[in-house]
Amino acid sequence: MDRVTDWLKRVEGHLDGWGKGAWIAAFVLGFILFWPLGLAILGYTLWSGRMGCWKNRRRHGRRTSGSTGNTAFDEYREETLRRLEEEQSEFQEFLDRLRRAKDKAELDEFLAQRRRRQAEGDAQTA
Repeated sequence: MDRVTDWLKRVEGHLDGWGKGAWIAAFVLGFILFWPLGLAILGYTLWSGRMGCWKNRRRHGRRTSGSTGNTAFDEYREETLRRLEEEQSEFQEFLDRLRRAKDKAELDEFLAQRRRRQAEGDAQTA
């Protein structure tokens, strides 16, 4: 039993090293070879949080990460993430302004066309 457990831990370590894609490939292959195996792998990846679906999340979907032990790096990382979130917010505001400007231009064009049609209709009836 210890040999099986050791082997499973080694496989788990390799899949973790290769990332989410390796886990996805493992459960797809498991489904192809023997569907209960694929189902078991899928359940394990979701239960363990390896897919990042429900566990280890911060606001804005960012993963929580503990201290690296190096306070200077941790401060740098937090500052960089804060700056990126600020830039994302500013960019979203920029896109919102562009959408509003486009909507206003489209409305202005519609109203101008409508006024021209009404003016043409009034000229024809006169």
